[in-house]
Amino acid sequence: MNHDIKIIWADALESIKVSVSPAIFSTWFTQTHIINLTDNNKRFLIKIGCNSSFVKDTLENRYFGLVQDTLSKLLDKPCDINFLVKENPDKNQNKTLDAPLFETEKDPPREMKKLLAQAKIRPGFSFDNFAVSSSNQMAWAAAEAVNQNPGTAYNPLFIWGGVGVGKTHLMAAVGRSILQKDADSKVVFCTGEDFTNDIVEGIRNKTTQMFRNKYRKLDLLLLDDIQFIAGKDAVQQEFFHTFNAVTAAGGQIILTSDKPPAEIPKMEERLKSRFEAGLIVDISPPDFELRCAITQIKAKERGIELSMDIVQLIAANLDSARKIEGFLVKLISAMKAKNTGPSIDFVESLLGKGTGDNGKSIRAKPSEVVDAVSKYFSLGKRALLGDSRARPVARPRQILMYILRTQLGLPLEEVGRLAGNRDHTTVMHAVGKITFLASSDVQIREDILCIKNKL
Repeated sequence: MNHDIKIIWADALESIKVSVSPAIFSTWFTQTHIINLTDNNKRFLIKIGCNSSFVKDTLENRYFGLVQDTLSKLLDKPCDINFLVKENPDKNQNKTLDAPLFETEKDPPREMKKLLAQAKIRPGFSFDNFAVSSSNQMAWAAAEAVNQNPGTAYNPLFIWGGVGVGKTHLMAAVGRSILQKDADSKVVFCTGEDFTNDIVEGIRNKTTQMFRNKYRKLDLLLLDDIQFIAGKDAVQQEFFHTFNAVTAAGGQIILTSDKPPAEIPKMEERLKSRFEAGLIVDISPPDFELRCAITQIKAKERGIELSMDIVQLIAANLDSARKIEGFLVKLISAMKAKNTGPSIDFVESLLGKGTGDNGKSIRAKPSEVVDAVSKYFSLGKRALLGDSRARPVARPRQILMYILRTQLGLPLEEVGRLAGNRDHTTVMHAVGKITFLASSDVQIREDILCIKNKL
């Protein structure tokens, strides 16, 4: 008996959709697919692919029974299911790096600009120009769910991550979308500092009621960098009451921070518990594919066309959206000053001769570098420092010697000793080889950059 796994999973999802909320369904189940289905006569063995480990863990811990029961009823036979982290090939088969992962932003109408200005939301932040990749997929899905069902999906939605990963963009995109759907919605975007300053101003001028009218009657409160209010007792107390007032009235709250709630020092426990009652998602630094897409769109916004070779060169050397944006400003200025167009050589010269180092060195112990290279390439130290000349082992070993020599500035003899008691001429060859490859091979630059980031 033949089974069409796409039809089976589509039918299963239709059944699951009735059992869970729209927010839960769009956040978790739309990112899954059946990898394969095996009929063992008495039982089915079904492997279900998930787009990320976060989705896999959530489905295993919360919805395993629901999925198993749904499939067993559908196939009229007991089912054993396994969740695996695996991208859906059908979803990505038409996606290439030759096109950005998002479209360029069109100038919003005048009325929309006015609404965004009143809400203090930057016009450039929207879902249309937010690039989605594995590093931010969960946060994007959660924001979309909140956008579709504000006040009921995840309240609050707490997004955390490092600098320049897109937290503010994603939060503001929800605000913009809400205003587009209903211009009468009461939306306010503010930073933790703005919120604090408004409270101080209200106390100083005896206008605290105006402050409360501004924040407690909102349909959507977007608060950026919530960690700023930590340690400020009066501000935290006011925010506690504001939080309760907004959520009790059915309003939505979205918060961002550089840390998850549990790790924010001096934040009141009652606030942490409320943050944790909603959904907490993190955004990781952008991966190589996402950085390529960001480079393309930012370049087009500034009116320059870059070849894919140049896009990949920039993405391999710069590890955040803000660095990419800053470099493009520098590139455009240099092009105007020298009256020239973008070329590989010109971009390499601005990046620091294309080595991917950008003149920066790292602070780490030699043993930490060995550990980082070993873990990055999933090689045991014995193999990494051993005698094998097979490329899967030899290339990581050469990168190890390159980093020890160029980043830590160790003598050739010391590098050779650390890399398995090798001769200084072997170290010279390795450093020269990687230096040459780093000027032309995107993957080598990506490898070096990732290892440096780990350190």
